[in-house]
Amino acid sequence: MAKKVLVTYASCTGFTQGVAEMIGKTIEDNHLVVDVIPMKDVKNLENYDAVVAGSGIQAGTWLPEATKFVRENRSELSKKPFAAFLVCMTLAMKNGENCRSHVQTWLQPVKSLVPTVSAEVFAGGLDLKKIPSASDRLKFRLSTLFGIWKAGDHRDWGVIRLWAGELKSKLA
Repeated sequence: MAKKVLVTYASCTGFTQGVAEMIGKTIEDNHLVVDVIPMKDVKNLENYDAVVAGSGIQAGTWLPEATKFVRENRSELSKKPFAAFLVCMTLAMKNGENCRSHVQTWLQPVKSLVPTVSAEVFAGGLDLKKIPSASDRLKFRLSTLFGIWKAGDHRDWGVIRLWAGELKSKLA
C-alpha cells in the first residue's frame, strides 16, 4: 500500500503555495500518495504517514499560522517523518546566497519543536500588488527603487525539485 504524505503550507502571496505544489508533484509516485493543502485547511494528521510543511517568512520568522500549526500538532508530527521548508526574498537579494546560512537559522524554531528528516530554504518572489499591507507595499516599492529587492519570481524550480527528489526516500 502506498504511503500518504501531506505537503502543507502557509503563504501570503502565493509563492510558497507554488513551491509546495512543486514538492508534491515531485515526490508523488507509486509509493507515495500526496495531498497538498494549506495549513489553515488541515483538520487532522492521522491519515498521513509523513508531513512536509513550509511557510513564507515575515521578519525572519514563519507566518503565525504556520508556527501555530506546528505547535498545535507537535505531538503528532513528532511521530512521523517531518520535513520543513521556508520561502523568502532574502535569498533573491543581491548577494542573497551569502545569507543562506543566516536564513537557515529561521527554521530553528520549527526544528526545535519537531525533529526533521530534512529542512531547506528557497528564494521566493516579490509581487508588489499581492503585499497586503499598504505600509509594507511602500517599503518594498522603495526598496526595489533603491535596488535592494528585485520584483518578480525568483524561485529556482530545479533546486526545489532536487530537494524534493532527495526528500522522497526520507519520507517513504
